[in-house]
Amino acid sequence: MIKKMIQATTFWWIATGLLIIVELFTGTIYLLMLSSGLAAGAIAAHWGMDWPGQMGCAAAVGFASIAIGRRIRQARQAALPEQANTQLQLDIGAQVHVPQWQADGRARVAYRGSWWTVALASPLPPGQAPAAGSYRISAVQGTFLLLEPLATPSTPPTHTP
Repeated sequence: MIKKMIQATTFWWIATGLLIIVELFTGTIYLLMLSSGLAAGAIAAHWGMDWPGQMGCAAAVGFASIAIGRRIRQARQAALPEQANTQLQLDIGAQVHVPQWQADGRARVAYRGSWWTVALASPLPPGQAPAAGSYRISAVQGTFLLLEPLATPSTPPTHTP
């Protein structure tokens, strides 16, 4: 009985360690959560539970930790609209230079090898025109980039030959 319990606990701890090592190479948190389930299986083996009890503990703790982790992750993510979600729109936060604004409050800028139509995310008061300079992309709306002014508008660096 003691020899069988030592073998079961050894199996669980080795499996836990191997899963943690694999998690270190992949960088996913889910394998770490599953390894907590394997550690629960090892503890169940230490308590003298039979094999189905150990498997049940490992599965319950592993899947519960994944469910709790997913819930925490979803709670941390702000409910942003799709066009402003940095997880979906990788352009958000990039800087662009607007050389000149049109009368309708739009401009054309060169960004990522093509020309984009841009507009301010927050419209200016009537009678006030946006200034040329550097802006930050705050959202992507279809083929439009919505911009926010930087703290201090600046000109792009000049290249001297």
